[in-house]
Amino acid sequence: MKEKKNIGIGVDSPKSKCEDRHCPFHGEIKVRGRVFNGKVIRKSPHKTIMVEWPRPHYIKKYERYEKRRTRIKAHNPKCIDAKIGDSVIVAETRPISKTKNFVVVKVEK
Repeated sequence: MKEKKNIGIGVDSPKSKCEDRHCPFHGEIKVRGRVFNGKVIRKSPHKTIMVEWPRPHYIKKYERYEKRRTRIKAHNPKCIDAKIGDSVIVAETRPISKTKNFVVVKVEK
């Protein structure tokens, strides 16, 4: 695989190296499109995590906002290895599988 590279969104490369071809730093996949911050709520053994973040939705009748949540599945490379409860930054990529279109680029403290 390739050495560390600049992926173009102002995030530092991870310290460890991985051999994952879907890693934006060491693999062949490119990052483009939307970037979101969220919290990891589920992790699977197949390098997949589910990320969730709240968003307000306006209700015209009551002239108030209600909380709704957005959930997406994202690829979790070995060099980043986000855990449940971590706050992460995910970026859009080409489709990795049927439901995965995002990849984790940074774990925030």
